[in-house]
Amino acid sequence: MARIQRLAGLLLLLLCLQGSFSPVQAAGLQDTDIDYIGEWEVQAGSDGGTLLLSDSPEMVSQDGILYQDKVDGTVRLFYYHVNAAPTAKRLDVILENDGPEPAHIKVQKYGRSDPGFSWMTVGKETLRAYLTGSQPYELTIPPRQSRSLSPDIHQTAILTNMLAHGIYDFVTDKPVTVRVLMMPLLADSDRFYPTAKILPADSVHLRGTFAGANRMIVPLQPYNPTTDGAIAITLADNQWDRYVRGTDATDGSSVVNYGNYGIVYQIPFPSKTGSAFSAYLAPRGGEYAGAVGIQSPDVYWSPVATPRGRLSYGLDARRDFTFLGNFDGGVPLAFTFSPPGGSNLPVRLVFLPQS
Repeated sequence: MARIQRLAGLLLLLLCLQGSFSPVQAAGLQDTDIDYIGEWEVQAGSDGGTLLLSDSPEMVSQDGILYQDKVDGTVRLFYYHVNAAPTAKRLDVILENDGPEPAHIKVQKYGRSDPGFSWMTVGKETLRAYLTGSQPYELTIPPRQSRSLSPDIHQTAILTNMLAHGIYDFVTDKPVTVRVLMMPLLADSDRFYPTAKILPADSVHLRGTFAGANRMIVPLQPYNPTTDGAIAITLADNQWDRYVRGTDATDGSSVVNYGNYGIVYQIPFPSKTGSAFSAYLAPRGGEYAGAVGIQSPDVYWSPVATPRGRLSYGLDARRDFTFLGNFDGGVPLAFTFSPPGGSNLPVRLVFLPQS
């Protein structure tokens, strides 16, 4: 029976990719108001790491330092900036070691897209690349010296109105200062940053240093499709799932990460043996384009683009869903989620019994 269900799930996935029919209609959800599906009880907690968020000013019209702070240990950098100047620019991320001993940096995982004019495309592709995984690499920074986090970042020209976006996870064994720079196309980073000014944040002030770059969302009990029916888990809404708070290290002000951008969620989803269920992602805040990672023994289609077959969705609250898969109860299952740059939050993970 489990094999038949898995084959049926694969067929449904292939048909969805081909656009032959809507999985929403197949599941009978087209007339369901997702906002009224009951919230599944979960416990949220931090899974460590420091998040450096550099998204303000989002529209960068002059050269300078976009964000900087000194960090140590496990770090995630999330940068998201548009060149709003009339000429081409270059973005760089510089790590400076001002200590007496070498600093060793291990970049464990990253995702980036070439700069682009379609900001939502860049956000979706960057998150997809991050969830897909990347080859780790290492940097050694001698005492009193600096290095670029990646040549892929600083060797790319950013034309006017292009977005530059990346997500980098790294570990450092010594304190290093991280600087995100916007500079003239032909400028040398090491010569530029010592005299560069820190640019003021924009009105949204979406930048800062935040504790808890990783978040665990753990259901308090296994899901039983037969008795529990349709349920949902809401993410990044500041009610069920609170926004993180931190400090802008450039001026000492307290800041809120509206949308939890750069936070990576791990969501284990235990279920009762004996029944199968379907999972969907439904945006609830407006236009949205991202990806979701799925971890399960029988899943080989991860990460899933949200949505498939088109760039974005979310303007039709009743019909905009992404089918994530059919799953057998009792089989280990977990999801990896992160708010995509340029997309609107919140979202809901929706689960319902297979009919």
